[in-house]
Amino acid sequence: MAFWNKKQSEGHEKAAPKKDVIEPNVSSRSGLYWFSALMFAIGFAVAFAATFWALQLFWSVLIAAAVGCLLAYSIKIAPQWERVVILRMGKFHHIAGPGPYACIPFVDYASNHVDLRIMASSFSAEEALTSDLVPVDVDAVLFWMVWDPEKACLEVENYPVAVLWSAQTAMRDAIGQLSLGDISLRRKAIDHELEKILGEKCEAWGITVLSVEIRDIAVPQDLQDALSREAQAERERNARVMLAEIEKDISEMYVEAAETYERNDKAMELRAMSLAYESAKEGKGTVLLPSALAEGFVIKAK
Repeated sequence: MAFWNKKQSEGHEKAAPKKDVIEPNVSSRSGLYWFSALMFAIGFAVAFAATFWALQLFWSVLIAAAVGCLLAYSIKIAPQWERVVILRMGKFHHIAGPGPYACIPFVDYASNHVDLRIMASSFSAEEALTSDLVPVDVDAVLFWMVWDPEKACLEVENYPVAVLWSAQTAMRDAIGQLSLGDISLRRKAIDHELEKILGEKCEAWGITVLSVEIRDIAVPQDLQDALSREAQAERERNARVMLAEIEKDISEMYVEAAETYERNDKAMELRAMSLAYESAKEGKGTVLLPSALAEGFVIKAK
């Protein structure tokens, strides 16, 4: 029984739909580490060569290692897209980068490494209630960037998390003001509204919100079935109404034609001749006409 349950659970896991997984394209930082290793090696080599003849081997290696660590800590480099917030004795001192920068050991330290590129962050508002109290799951993407590293690090504790939470809260507020039918029709308007709200809030943090794009709006499965049945019934109703209107128009045309044939006998004869001509043109057999109808084809001479 235990083996069957295990197999059954494995089958459920395989049957469950999988979400698209996008592998992040993370920029390599190996060059920074190699530069620090090079600084350590230079400091170690210079200090070891200077103290090897004056001190014992143990003390020479210890001093050389300490000098290498201090040099690796003091001289660093930052990539082109990155800025480093340097604090001196706990107070903001300056923004370093890109390129090499120096820190005074035990006095300066890099508190944050800020990426200035455009960031794409995915967020969702799960079970957000619309104005007609329908729970929906909304997935969206937020495009933002840091333009002031000092404000981003000093004004808010964790600016990426703060931006995403603000976006999620604004999304819930926007969804709560619309009905379920309006959400699908006003997706672009919701995007612009969220962009404006988040832009005003994040401006004080040195962050610019470029755009907000809603990717998917999901409603509960039972509600989807109900909406599908409602839409199907509406289409069937429209089809029946259209068919009734067409039948009404046709019946009115038949009535008008009958009145015309009743008022004018020649119109009836022309109609009979037309039917006979069409039958003879389409068929390959012999068309038998009554004598009264055949008389209509005779041209009387004056």
